[in-house]
Amino acid sequence: MKILVINCGSSSLKYQVIDSESEQVLCKGLCERIGIDGRIVYQKAGLDKEITEIPMPTHKEAVAAVINAITNEATGALKSLDEIDAVGHRVVHGGEKFAASALITDEMIKVVEECNDLAPLHNPANIIGINACRELMPGKPQVGVFDTAFHQTMPKEAYMYAVPYKYYEQYGVRRYGFHGTSHSYVSKRVAEMDGCDLKNSKIIVCHIGNGASCCAVLNGESVDTSMGLSPLEGLVMGTRSGDIDPSAVEFMAKKEGLDFAGVMNVLNKESGALGVSGISSDFRDLIAASAEGNERAKLAMDMIAYRIAKYVGAYAAAMNGADIICFTAGLGENNAGLRKAVCSHLGFMGVEIDDARNDVAGEERLVSSDSSKVKVYVVPTNEEVMIARDTAAIVSGK
Repeated sequence: MKILVINCGSSSLKYQVIDSESEQVLCKGLCERIGIDGRIVYQKAGLDKEITEIPMPTHKEAVAAVINAITNEATGALKSLDEIDAVGHRVVHGGEKFAASALITDEMIKVVEECNDLAPLHNPANIIGINACRELMPGKPQVGVFDTAFHQTMPKEAYMYAVPYKYYEQYGVRRYGFHGTSHSYVSKRVAEMDGCDLKNSKIIVCHIGNGASCCAVLNGESVDTSMGLSPLEGLVMGTRSGDIDPSAVEFMAKKEGLDFAGVMNVLNKESGALGVSGISSDFRDLIAASAEGNERAKLAMDMIAYRIAKYVGAYAAAMNGADIICFTAGLGENNAGLRKAVCSHLGFMGVEIDDARNDVAGEERLVSSDSSKVKVYVVPTNEEVMIARDTAAIVSGK
């Protein structure tokens, strides 16, 4: 099957066309500045990027631009839209409604809309993209693949918060977790690389990018993860604070005269590595500044590594051990120094990094020493392939 994968944001739309059998990316790109002026980036496999300025008042025009690009007579990856067998959509939040990917129907969209309060920035945009594709590609099967679905296997003691139970019953206040598509792909892929039985394994996946989360994967299922009701909880991220005492939030709000929206803006957009360093949320900037002796940039990077190590240790306890630790996403895949810094805290687990092996960026590789009691791998994530796999499986009924 040829699957069109769509990841729709509030003003952007990422896309890929993937052959589900070979898992080859036939083309990919991005629509930017939707609702402003608009432009589309398109790249067919083996060719250079094409960038075209085009009006995109809504996501409907963006989807139309994608269709035109992928079927363009000169450089299109497809001869016509007939070659697309199905469309797979990333949907951020499925609440407790979806424990797996699902075929998109009118009823399914209504259920996703009920989760909008849990992801007000993401779910409405995802639905807009779905509706645009359904309108412009009537009759094409459409599948929703949820960031939260992989974590629906967490036990209740892991996902519940110790607040009055009525908040869970009435409003669904609990840990949901995110990056599920990435954690699912990486845990499966690293088991393949290692040759171990996924159904009899203890894997800790560290998805470390501008947004970051750790996940404990026991026998192929998520049993705990660091993000919570929202992506704000857990690790120190690019602009998000991660774990913080709620009393500190109240204290800051009072001192700064901030309302709830104001203090949440601070925690989501002005904190994390940006807030600590005062320089940037771009880790390349932080690494360069740290190398030049900037103490706050170094502190930010040290805090990131320390928090990851704490979660890895906690998840080893949650699973009563660990066989594999796997690093993925932008920083996890590309920064050898961060991986070594994290693992330097894990000697009690028998973790040993091999510096020569660890000198790698963006490639699949074992980076621990032969004597390490826990294996450490780098595995570049591929959420789009996971979306294509799920879409093909649902459409084919396999």
